[in-house]
Amino acid sequence: MIKSMTGFGKQTVETTNNKFVIEIRTLNSKQFDLNAKIPALLREYEPDIRNLTSRRLLRGKVDLQITTEAKTSESAPGLNHTLAGHYYREIKNLSQVLGLELSEQILPVVLRMPDIWSLPEEELDPEEWKTLSENIEKAIDAVDRFRISEGKTLYEDFKKRIEIIKTLLSQVEQFEIERIQRIKERIRSNLENYAADVQQDKNRLEQEMIFYIEKLDITEEKIRLEKHCDYFLETMENEDTAGKKLNFIGQEIGREINTMGSKANDASIQKLVVLMKDELEKIKEQLFNIL
Repeated sequence: MIKSMTGFGKQTVETTNNKFVIEIRTLNSKQFDLNAKIPALLREYEPDIRNLTSRRLLRGKVDLQITTEAKTSESAPGLNHTLAGHYYREIKNLSQVLGLELSEQILPVVLRMPDIWSLPEEELDPEEWKTLSENIEKAIDAVDRFRISEGKTLYEDFKKRIEIIKTLLSQVEQFEIERIQRIKERIRSNLENYAADVQQDKNRLEQEMIFYIEKLDITEEKIRLEKHCDYFLETMENEDTAGKKLNFIGQEIGREINTMGSKANDASIQKLVVLMKDELEKIKEQLFNIL
């Protein structure tokens, strides 16, 4: 069964020292495109995170965000007293140079200066990483369930539109008898017009016959169109990652519909062709969302 490329998953996990919140959002894209926002604590594991998400999610634009919250004071941000003192002295010296009185509100300004707060240097415990990676997998599982659910909705929509195309195709036959008779009359009329020249120019007659015979027969287009529609439905049923293949099949369906319309030379059949094209365009719009 087909899957959508749109998905969302969230997982929260607490380890010995930290609390992690994992959020994954996916949208449609031709390739796998990961935008990962992770804390410095996890930088050394970034390649593992990328490999894990690419292996499981396969394709699409993926926004992965992991935030962390320290559970102990040892892991909480600390004030850099040396740097804070340096900022204070520099501001005090500047106020003396400018002849300005140093305000009592200088402390909040100092506390907002760059790098005044810093996290203690620490490494993630291997057991913590194991727990975190398992929960990243769970968040991906949630994304996959979302994709499957969205895929079912798209499947029903595609199936309905393909069946409409097949129904319209079956209606072509009722107009073919009149169409064939009309073309035969046209051939007969042209033969009468060219009768005087037939003995002199037999090639002209053969060319006229070939032209109308080609215009007359749309049997192959009808057969191929029906087979392509059946193949589209079969592919949706049996493959999870069928987006690119379905796009190719959709192009073949469009080619047969266009050829049939150009060869039909009949207003009623061409009306059916327009309706088929309309359904196919609605399918193509959603094919970009298929994994």
